[in-house]
Amino acid sequence: MLNQTSVTEFLLLGVTDIQVLQPVLFGVFLAIYMVSVAGNGVILMVVISDSRLHSPMYFFLGNLSCLDICYSTVTLPKMLENFLSTHKAISFLGCISQLHFFHFLGSTETMLLAVMAFDRFVAIYKPLRYTLIMNHQVCTQMAVTIWIIGFFHALLHSVMTSRLNFCGSNHIHHFFCDVKPLLELACGNTDLNEWLLHSVTGTIAMGPFSLTFLSYFYIIIYLFFKTHSLSVLHKSLSTCASHFMVVVLFYAPVVFTYIRPASDSSMDQERIIAIMYSVITPVLNPLIYTLRNKEVEGALRRAIRRRL
Repeated sequence: MLNQTSVTEFLLLGVTDIQVLQPVLFGVFLAIYMVSVAGNGVILMVVISDSRLHSPMYFFLGNLSCLDICYSTVTLPKMLENFLSTHKAISFLGCISQLHFFHFLGSTETMLLAVMAFDRFVAIYKPLRYTLIMNHQVCTQMAVTIWIIGFFHALLHSVMTSRLNFCGSNHIHHFFCDVKPLLELACGNTDLNEWLLHSVTGTIAMGPFSLTFLSYFYIIIYLFFKTHSLSVLHKSLSTCASHFMVVVLFYAPVVFTYIRPASDSSMDQERIIAIMYSVITPVLNPLIYTLRNKEVEGALRRAIRRRL
């Protein structure tokens, strides 16, 4: 898997090179990371422990919380370390490993959001057959399948990237190891790697996004034509509102980063956009789901009462 290269480590240049901002950014991102882990951890604990939340919707929500904890852990601890360090190095193997787990968890989340949209579609379109269609075995198989697909999608990128030759600069203009910044440092032809990035990763991103969009489109059309009560319509749509907010927050920056061609002038933009989907989205997910979901709020209150 390892390449024929003289580079044994990379230097992550991070979010900014302004030294006076480093301690401030350390405090900000440390707080974000702690809130993200704590918030998603609480949701995961509540979903597992409260029998009233043992349904397909919350099974997938538990998967999402687990993903978000791991997803932010792939990038944030190293970022925090580099804020306080003068030598912002990461080993070659560490870099490839970070790339692998970032794409593994990220691609799994894109597919999970599509599965969650499909779950809401079945719940609204076929309410009487919902428990039959989305039974525990089906939900488990769907979850396992998207985790496996995500792993092998990431393995493709990590193997192909590790086989490149790096004979020049080892300075990565990013706060974590990703395919696009590494391709800019590679010597030789990277056409195949770029094609894989835009075609395979593009498919992994746009396929679930299209399925998610179609699910919500059919939900809205179905409700408008079948529901004559505005209150029932509002209640039905509100069950999907929190999920739709998560979808927009996650897909928009991902599509912007991996679908469009790379350019030298876009590196600063890409770092900011990467912060959106790798740092901000995981910390917002528990807030969105708890603030807009009465069942999760009720489960949290019951959990607190049991411990008091």
